[in-house]
Order: sequence, then structure tokens, then C-alpha cells
Amino acid sequence: MIALPLGCIVLLMTLALVGAVVARTASGGRIVYGGSLAISLALLLIALLSIGGGSSTVTLPLGLPWIGARFQLDPLAAFFLVVVGLGSAGASYYALGYGRHEPEPQRVLPFYPAFLAGLTLVVVAADAFSFLFAWELMSLASWALVMSHDREPGNANAGFVYIVMASFSGLALLLCFGLLAGATGDFSFAAMQAAHPSPGIAALALVLALIGAGSKAGVVPLHAWLPLAHPAAPSHVSALMSGVMTKVAVYGFIRIVFDLLGAPTWWGGVIVLAVGGITAVLGVLYALMEHDLKRLLAYHTVENIGIIFIGLGLALAFGANLLPAAAALALTAALFHVFNHSVFKSLLFFGSGAVLTATGERDMDHLGGLIHRMPKTAFAFLIGCIAISALPPLNGFVSEWLTFQAILLHPDLPQWGLKLAIPADGALLALSAALAAACFVKAFGVTFLGRARTRVAADAREVDGYSTNAMFVFAALCLLAGIFPGAVIDLLAPVTQALTGAHMPKQLDVAWLSIVPVETARSSYNGLLVLVFVTISASLGVLAIHRFASHALRRAPAWDCGFPDPRPQTQYTAGSFAQPIRRVYGAVVFRAHDTVTMPPPGATAPASIEKHIADPIWDALYAPIAAAVWWMSQALNHLQFLTIRRYLGFVFAALVILLLALALWQ
Repeated sequence: MIALPLGCIVLLMTLALVGAVVARTASGGRIVYGGSLAISLALLLIALLSIGGGSSTVTLPLGLPWIGARFQLDPLAAFFLVVVGLGSAGASYYALGYGRHEPEPQRVLPFYPAFLAGLTLVVVAADAFSFLFAWELMSLASWALVMSHDREPGNANAGFVYIVMASFSGLALLLCFGLLAGATGDFSFAAMQAAHPSPGIAALALVLALIGAGSKAGVVPLHAWLPLAHPAAPSHVSALMSGVMTKVAVYGFIRIVFDLLGAPTWWGGVIVLAVGGITAVLGVLYALMEHDLKRLLAYHTVENIGIIFIGLGLALAFGANLLPAAAALALTAALFHVFNHSVFKSLLFFGSGAVLTATGERDMDHLGGLIHRMPKTAFAFLIGCIAISALPPLNGFVSEWLTFQAILLHPDLPQWGLKLAIPADGALLALSAALAAACFVKAFGVTFLGRARTRVAADAREVDGYSTNAMFVFAALCLLAGIFPGAVIDLLAPVTQALTGAHMPKQLDVAWLSIVPVETARSSYNGLLVLVFVTISASLGVLAIHRFASHALRRAPAWDCGFPDPRPQTQYTAGSFAQPIRRVYGAVVFRAHDTVTMPPPGATAPASIEKHIADPIWDALYAPIAAAVWWMSQALNHLQFLTIRRYLGFVFAALVILLLALALWQ
């Protein structure tokens, strides 16, 4: 079966070449996006058929001469190919409509299929060279897409930060694979699995994998590129980067830590749990402070990556203590959230792209009232908001609920580090879920409800059929995965069996389509019954109101809190909505403060209030590095103006120093 995904990769790279030729033609977008859609659907079907099968491996005479290029399709790779295929198909179909508004398609079309090929190639690579080659292909193609609108303010800086962070992640993974290959120099994954590295090497490799894959996934404090790159890229590319590329990075971490490193360690679980909990809370707090819709969604990617890493940390902790059933539950929760986040985050980026197409605005304070002008987009976006807020009966609730069920098993663990870390992560997970709900009340309310704040919002119209259909398909997937989660859990059974030696009980055999993660006496959940209850309750409420309320027509102005001013300026803004939370957390997390200017009585100057929010992680970690690089470049700038004699002198001095070092080394 591995030959089929490789064939899809070849077709995608061929399509990239075709895209370079037809990009300027009227049918270029239809050719590239239509071809990408067909190939992605084929890849999705192949992955679904392969996930329950065994492992298929092939070696091609490419790459490093002594090992060739190895590719493998096993249950783990097949599951992530499902994520890649589904996300790519949705983005490609959406782009058939959204891409018509691209001002310079020649800067997008050649790189889009190459990006999809890189995503796929990472997942099927079975040696370090092929993996890193695919990783760099994925990074460079996505960088080109981020830079497609480089003339817009801030986009060039976003591309620079992104390519630097991508290079850093690749370097960390290169060092990680070097440690795992050891003295033998065999870079195939099969050889690394059989090597059994020492505890010290395994610990260093885990940290490097967390840095390398975590940087691409967006864990704190390596998340700096996400809020810059996601808004800069076209919206269908943003959906791929957030919904798919970050999951491919999670795949890289799982492949290294759960497959290549050997037996897990409990302290490794503590490290991953700490990173996951901090990432989840800081991601949603950063999102709450945002008024740019796409930056808000980017920060929520950080939060959901944190939730996934909490599940992975739990799986490591349980696996180290020889509790395979609990490890399988935690890993199932993490993988389920990988799928869920790919679906609802793609949906939300599609919605933000529709808003951007209709209004030209990403600033929520310049929107409002779009539910009356874009009802289809508003409905689909609302489904995505409910799903990402982890509210039943949609899919986001199920994976977070499974994570909580795994957390409740922590008393079985003997190490005090885990006894303290896991309940703390449970509290952080609950806090992030509550803050996420508040954040998306803000995102939907300020964007779609109330009055239009600007003329472009008042003049907005619904977008094309391709875009709305793509949103409705992903909204339906959010609902289906929420009310029939047992099908997804059973689909994940071969993956968890391969990585932990166990899997959750077969869920489709449970009566009434309920799911029982451990045993019925502990807990169970039935999304279908929740949906039926919500539907019946809402219907009875509507029926009671229409049956028993007065039939007389009564009109009255809406309650205005004592401010009878119809202007849009009297509405809540994104900043005012987040102000209470900023006052609670902002002073500690963001060093936030307000500056109020109040003129004295009788003065005609206007009063004003200014909000100040800092990014401590950027100021403490990235700004000093940038300042040092700038200082060094300025200090060494005069070297390019030396004479040839001085250059020869530098070369001679360097040669002498190297010879002395070699002599001392020997």
C-alpha cells in the first residue's frame, strides 16, 4: 500500500510544476485546486483503508547512498494521512472559490501542491534523511505561501520569523536523529528502534524532539511564528498550516518519542505535561487579548496543541508505569483531539477567510452585524465556535472529556512528581476550556452580532458556494464526530495498540452508541442522547412560547442599559469584552495596564484610555537574540570593506588557528 501514497506525492509535485505554467491563466486555479482536491481525496481513501492493516515498507535508490530512501505506511502514519488528506481536500475545495480573489495567483499556485506533497512525505518517511528532506520541503513551501502577500504591512517580518523558526526546528530534529543513529550511522527508523539508546541519550533526544517538533507545532515558548504567519498567509493556507501542518509536527514528536526512543520514562511524562499545561493556558490568554480574527485563531492553535501534549504526557506517564490500558486511553484522547482540532480549526479559518473576502477586514472592531448579511457563514462559524469551546454534543467536547478521564486515573501512579503534575494539568485544562468558551463568545458576538461598525461590514454579502459548502461539510463533521465518537475511537485502536500495547474497548459494541472509556461504573457519555435532549428541550421551549405567549404584536426598543444611543460605537468591542479577564490575568501574564487621560473640568480636550499589553516571552527570549544579532551584524559590517591583503591575512590566521587546534587535539 505504500506505493499509493508515494504515487500521490509524485502527482502533487507534478501538479506544482503545472501550476507554475498555468498560474497566470484564467483556469489555473481550477486546475491546481481541482487536481489537489482529487489527489487529496484519493490519499484520504488510501489512508482509511490502510489504518487497520499492518506495516508496508519500500526502499528507493534515492537519498543517502548507503541506506537509500525508506518509506513506510503503518497504522500511525495512516491515521495522520487521514488528517492530511481530509484537511487538504477541504482546503482545496474551499480554494476553488476563495482562490478567485487572489490578486497574484502565480505566487500561490506553484507552491500549494508542493506544500501538500511535503506534508504527506513527512508522514510516510522511514529514515532520518527522507524525514528531514520532507520537513524542509514542507517548511519552504509554506514559507513561500506565507510570503505570497509580502507587500502588506508586517508580512515580510512574519515570513522572516517563520523561516528562522523553521530552520531552528529542523536543526533540533537533525541533532535528535544524530543521537538516535549513534556511532553506527544508520539513519533508518528500523535501526533506531533496535538501538535502545542509553537513558542520557534518550533524555537529550526527547528534549530535542520536543524542541524541534514543538517549534513547528507551536508549543510555548516556541510559538512566536504562529500569530505572525497565520494571518499573513491566504486563508486556505492558514487552515492547512493550523489544522494540518501543526498535526504533522505532532506526528513527528509521536514517531520519535513513542516509536524510536524505546520504553517511556515517567520524568519524560512530567516534562511533556508541564509544557502542555502551560501552552494550553497561555495560548487561550493570548487569544483573549486579540482583536484580529486570524491572530485569535492562531493563538487558539497554540492552546489546542497544549491540550494534545497533555494527552501525550499522560500516555508517557502511564506507559512508564506499565499501565497500558490507561496509556491507550490518554493516547486515544490526544489523537482524537488531533483529528478534532484539524476539523474545527479548518472550519474557523474558512469562516475567517469568508469574512475577509466579504469585508476586507480581520479586525473584529471593524465588523459586526454580519449574521444578517452572511447567515450561512455565521451559522457554520458558530458550529466551529461551539466545537472549539468543548461544548457537547460536538466533537471538541469528546476528546477533552477523554483527557479528563485519563487524568482521573492518576492516583494509580507511584511517583510524586506525577501525582502533583497531573492534577495541576487537570486544573489548567479546565481553566483553558472555560477561557476558550469566553474567547469564542467574544469572537462570534463581536464579529457577527450587533450592528455593523463600518461601511464594509454593512455592505458585506455572502461568499461563493464553494466556500460555504466547504464550511458546511466541516461543520457536519464536527457534529458527526461528536455524536458518533465510538467510530473514531475504534478507528484509533490499531494506532494505540502499536504504540502502547493496548487499546480502548470496542466502543461501537456499547449499547445506545455510548462510549465507556474505562468502565460503566466510572463514567460514560452519549453524544446522540445529548443532541436529542437539547433538540427536544429547545423545541418544547419554542412551542411553549408560541402557545402560551400573547398573540398581540408588541414593539418596544431593546433594553439599552440606560444609554439610548443607536450608534455602533456604543457596542461592546473586542477589547472591552476582554477587559475583565485582562485585569485578572494581564498584570501577571502580559504586564498589562491602562493609561487614563482625564482633562480637568472645563477643558475641551477629549478624555482617552490607552491599553498597554506586552509579550514577556518575546521580550525575554526573542528580543535579546534579535538585538544581539543586530549588534553583531553592525560590528562586523566593516569586514566587507577590507582590502585583499587583509582578507588574505584573515585566511592565513584562520589556517594557523585550525592547525594549532588540530595539533592540540591529537
